[in-house]
Amino acid sequence: KMAEKQEEPSSAQNGEPDTAEEGEGKKKKVKREDLPPFEIVTGERLPAIFFKFQFRNVEYSSGRNKTFLCYVVETQGKEAATCRGYLEDEHAAAHAEMAFFNSILPTCQPGARHDVTWYVSSSPCVTCAQRICEALRKNKGLRLTIMVGRLFMWEEPEMQAALRSMKEAGCKLRIMKPQDFEYVWKNFVEQEEGEEAKSFVPWEDIQENFQYYEEKLAEIL
Repeated sequence: KMAEKQEEPSSAQNGEPDTAEEGEGKKKKVKREDLPPFEIVTGERLPAIFFKFQFRNVEYSSGRNKTFLCYVVETQGKEAATCRGYLEDEHAAAHAEMAFFNSILPTCQPGARHDVTWYVSSSPCVTCAQRICEALRKNKGLRLTIMVGRLFMWEEPEMQAALRSMKEAGCKLRIMKPQDFEYVWKNFVEQEEGEEAKSFVPWEDIQENFQYYEEKLAEIL
């Protein structure tokens, strides 16, 4: 078992810049609390700081309270097309997985075959797993592969049952290998303007954690 560690992210790690002045920080905090508790953020590339913190394949998830979902949709219809982007949620209402089915997939050619690959920071919750199963059963032209950085609450029996039901519905579930993290870094992470693309730097325990989660997923499925 991977060592249980606690890690509280600085606000900068979580994608919110640290403020030098405490007073300034308090003002910003109040403003954030005035905002609606939930929004779905969409785009083509996510900030590197989000990727480095949220996608890290650790067992502890302290502070990692969002889902980041990078997607590639390959449509084989009258015209072959590929679209890609990312979704991020605040875990207060609908999740990124739901948002994909509600706002991204409907914009692709209806009635065509869609090969969809998600690269997700953590595996879906029970509710999202049910929604994924429904979508796959309803849409026979949909093929879905989900690459996950880490398993969400995998010790819970209902979560294990949800993962199995996704497999039964035809969803391919995989744990992200170091090469998959590198693929996300190259294709979905913002590079600083005017700089050459920085190469992906794997974190210390990336391979060990991948093997840990791969074993757990194999046991569950």
